[in-house]
Amino acid sequence: MNIEELHEYCLAIKGATACFPFDDVSLVMKVMGKMFALIPLDDTVLQITLKCDPEQAAELRERYAYVEPAWHFNKKYWNTVYPNREMADEEVKKWIRHSVDEVIKKLPKQMQTEYYNCNP
Repeated sequence: MNIEELHEYCLAIKGATACFPFDDVSLVMKVMGKMFALIPLDDTVLQITLKCDPEQAAELRERYAYVEPAWHFNKKYWNTVYPNREMADEEVKKWIRHSVDEVIKKLPKQMQTEYYNCNP
């Protein structure tokens, strides 16, 4: 997976938008106005920071060498994943979808219903 494919997949998520709220090299992906991923465009190594269930976040870090606590994020919820370190594209996509689900489940019930019942 390359950075363009990563960006395209994130944008294909229902309701996803892209912006640069921090600087001009940190691409933030949002759904329902909340961040689900950050892709640094200036790093030489492909990476994506994703939200994760707290119990699963720690487990993933212990299990995989290509998952680390996210720098400058709450490490309880956020992991940085390095997709080209022996990780299948489908696994990366699964974690991106998990991140979206983690973001949506923290929203008020009305917004959750709106997201899940609305067509893409």
